[in-house]
Amino acid sequence: MKITLYGASGMIGSRILDEALRRGHTVTAVVRDTAKIAARPNVTVVAGDATDAASVAATAAGSDIAISAYSPGHGDQDLLSKNAHALLDGLAQAKVGRLIAVGGAGSLEVAPGQKVVDLPGFPEMYKPRAIAQDKALDIFRSSPGTPVAWTFVSPAADIAPGERTGRFRVGGDAFMTDANGASKISAEDYAIAIIDEAENNTAPNKRISVAY
Repeated sequence: MKITLYGASGMIGSRILDEALRRGHTVTAVVRDTAKIAARPNVTVVAGDATDAASVAATAAGSDIAISAYSPGHGDQDLLSKNAHALLDGLAQAKVGRLIAVGGAGSLEVAPGQKVVDLPGFPEMYKPRAIAQDKALDIFRSSPGTPVAWTFVSPAADIAPGERTGRFRVGGDAFMTDANGASKISAEDYAIAIIDEAENNTAPNKRISVAY
């Protein structure tokens, strides 16, 4: 499979890149700074802007699927909405019919209509990113006419570098915790779930979640 991966040099994106290569896929790694990714077999590193539809169209052309691990870092979180629009528009122009987008846990539901981000005690420092990711999900959900079949993948609340175990649960909109009440996933196992979805296409135009 030929994959275009946006944000390939980040904590999550780099692990998605590793997992895709592990399984024999060919990847176009789109980053702001090409020096951040070393040359390696089956990877073409290109500079691009995941918030610009024309750049998305140019970098994704000829791919089977696009995966976006784009992050604005500590910058303007509204860029996540711009990214969602650019992906849908740019991929449609490039005639790339599938997209998997890295999401967040804040928009998951602890009860019908009650989101994690709205709970008392949700850390204020993480609210702007959680709200922005929720808006991006709304953009995907409110684009029924798009020719791009999207999947939005929310990780557990605590995602960090760790062990690649291959043992995790895949859910839907509900916030998942383990037997101890913790919501965790390693970035390595999250990357497995992303590439599993790329290969199996089980959730077109849906949000899925991943946690232990």
